[in-house]
Amino acid sequence: MLFRRLVWCALLVAVAVGSLQWAVQRWQAVPIILAAEAFEVQKATVPAAHAHTPEDATHAHHHEVDWTPADGVERSAWTWIANLLNAFALALLVFVAMGAWAWQRGLSAGTWQLAAAVAAIGWLSLHLWPSLGLPAEVPGTEAADLRLRQLWWLVAAGSALSACALVAFGRKPWRWPAAAAWLALPFVIGAPQLIGDPLGAFSGEAHQRLQQLGHDFVLATHVSASLFWLSMGVVAGPVFKRWLAPLLDRSAGTAAQSTGSLA
Repeated sequence: MLFRRLVWCALLVAVAVGSLQWAVQRWQAVPIILAAEAFEVQKATVPAAHAHTPEDATHAHHHEVDWTPADGVERSAWTWIANLLNAFALALLVFVAMGAWAWQRGLSAGTWQLAAAVAAIGWLSLHLWPSLGLPAEVPGTEAADLRLRQLWWLVAAGSALSACALVAFGRKPWRWPAAAAWLALPFVIGAPQLIGDPLGAFSGEAHQRLQQLGHDFVLATHVSASLFWLSMGVVAGPVFKRWLAPLLDRSAGTAAQSTGSLA
């Protein structure tokens, strides 16, 4: 019963929050991406003078058969679906975190405050902390090895989540310096960076334009992520209070009665 209710509540939140994020992206990020993709196409046509090998032919063949959504309605629709799936997964995490806190310490702080705190932790851990080392990049930008960047992103997000969990659920005074150490860990390791100019394949006006687009895109992603987590807290709070908190209260009461009868 509780799991089914959890899934339906996460879907409800995903429709509201994911649709809002899609609208914000259409307004801010998509025009920047489309403008940068025009330069990316130009870049792809430049280095075509080298000798072709059988491996090149195979690689080109794979690119020919790769499917991508067509520009316009199809691309927009798939972006909306992707945003809904992302919001659904994160809503599940938010509800689980809220439920864990409510189960351990009760809802004396109120569901609004709890939802705001969990959303703030999500924003810090899954957006701000990784983006400090690996800011968003527009199409056409060269970057360090993808696997290394993915690994560092996981370390940064995991360290921030560990620090927040330690502060939220720990009771010992040493949890504060331990949380600070967790937060510092990814930056002690250092984010993988490209040696040289990420826009070195471009020159003149194209280089300057892509630089400006890159700055605009970083700002747009910060705005989009901040609105996403803000709306997640605003929507998840009342949904949790209306449909999930009563089930948790009943489950806690049943567990207490079972413990009392065994005693």
